[in-house]
Amino acid sequence: MSDVSDLLDAAVAGGRVSLARLLTLAERGGPEGAEVARLTHRLAGRAVTVGITGAPGSGKSTLTGALCGVVRAAGERIAVLAIDPSSPFSGGAILGDRVRMSDHALDEGVFIRSMATRGHLGGLAVATPAAIRVLDATGFPTVIVETVGVGQVEVEIAGAADTTVVVVNPGWGDAVQANKAGLMEIADVFVINKADRPGAAETRRDLEQMLMLSAAGSWVPPILETEATTGRGVAELWATIAEHGRHLAVTGELGRRRVERVGEEFRAALLAGLLDRVEQLAGPRRFAELRDQVLRRQLDPLTAVVELLGDLPSGQTVTGTPDTSRRGRAGGGSC
Repeated sequence: MSDVSDLLDAAVAGGRVSLARLLTLAERGGPEGAEVARLTHRLAGRAVTVGITGAPGSGKSTLTGALCGVVRAAGERIAVLAIDPSSPFSGGAILGDRVRMSDHALDEGVFIRSMATRGHLGGLAVATPAAIRVLDATGFPTVIVETVGVGQVEVEIAGAADTTVVVVNPGWGDAVQANKAGLMEIADVFVINKADRPGAAETRRDLEQMLMLSAAGSWVPPILETEATTGRGVAELWATIAEHGRHLAVTGELGRRRVERVGEEFRAALLAGLLDRVEQLAGPRRFAELRDQVLRRQLDPLTAVVELLGDLPSGQTVTGTPDTSRRGRAGGGSC
C-alpha cells in the first residue's frame, strides 16, 4: 500500500489532488480504505469538528460558507464536509452545497468535499468519520460537517462533532415543539438564521422556554441570530463555537466525547466485520435463504440468527478486512 502512503505524504504537504484521492479511497472502503484509516488514525485527534444541522431550507450551506469567510479572515485554514443527498442515477452527491459555497472555490485555505448519503439515514454519509480523520491528519485545524436536511433534526451529527450547531428559521415554533427531545439532546448552540424575517422573536421565545424546561447543565446552549446572506451575527457565532470548545476542554468533556466517538467507531467496524465473516462462513446461498424466510415471515429475525450461527463451522476465526461501506447496516460510529 505504498501508493496510499505516498498520497498521504503529498496531502500533508498541501497537495489537494492527493487529499481528494485519499477521501475517495476512504469513502470507497475495502483494503485501500482500511490502509487510509490505519495511516491517518495515528495522525488525527487534533482538529476541532463542528456540526451544522437543521431542517431543509434553514440556510445551513450559506451559513457554513459565511463561517468559512470568518475563519479565513483570521488567517486559518478550514475544511468542509457537505453531506448531500444521493443522485438517484449515479449514487453520488448532487453537489448542491458546493454551489452555495462557490465564493471559496478558489481559496487554497478552504477545502470543500461533497459526500453522498447513499441512502444512509441520519443526515450523514457512512464514510463521514473516515473523511474527518483524513482531513484532521492532513493538517486542517477545523472541520465543519454540514448534514443533509431530511426534515428532522439529525441526531447522528452529535456523535461526529465536538460542537453541534442547530439552525432554525423564524416561524419554526411548531417544529421546535415536535423535535424538543432531539434538539435538547444534540444542540450545543442554537442559531435563528434568516433572523430579519417575521417570527424571529417568537422562535427565540419558544427556544428559551424549551431550555427553561430542560435539565440545567454546566453549558446552557446559547441562542444566536444570524443573516447568513449579509454576514450579520456570523462572527459572533464563530466566537460562541470557540467559547464552547474552551468549555469542553476545561471541563474534560472534550476528551470524553472524543474517546466515546473512537469507541463507537470501533464497535461499528467490529459489527461490520463480523457480519461479513458470518456471511462468508455460512455461504451466500444460506444467508440469502434465511433472509428471505424472514422477509416472508416464515421465521422471526432472532430465530434466523440462531439458525445462521448454528450453521457456522466450529473453530473458525474472524479474519480479513471488513467492508466499511456496510457500516450503516451494522451500526453507527464516528471518529
